[in-house]
Amino acid sequence: MTMTYATQSAGTPTESTATDAGAETDHAESTGSSDAGRRDVVVPLRVYKAVTVFSTLFAILAIVVGFVVLDTATNRGMAAVSAIDPLLALLGLGSILFGAVVYAFSTRFRTEGMAGEGGETDG
Repeated sequence: MTMTYATQSAGTPTESTATDAGAETDHAESTGSSDAGRRDVVVPLRVYKAVTVFSTLFAILAIVVGFVVLDTATNRGMAAVSAIDPLLALLGLGSILFGAVVYAFSTRFRTEGMAGEGGETDG
């Protein structure tokens, strides 16, 4: 029985094949990977934990602050269009966007041994 699974070492996606005898071979995928354009950053576990914790914290904080500022700018959504403070509203929207970008960027980090997008493949 042969098992095939995807791994990534040193930033290069590879595909490993293991047999019942325990022999394992690695070879780089040449074409057709679904995450070929994805730029993952492989870091040590300690860095991964720090990036995940702090980026999630900053993202949540930025999004909550953005909604509070946007709520203030629109007077809880009750203000007439002429009464809305456009500068404050743009600041709130920018803060929400910043939080989303921080979170999206943090999902690029992973440690060795973590499967990429789509997980591992079964042969």
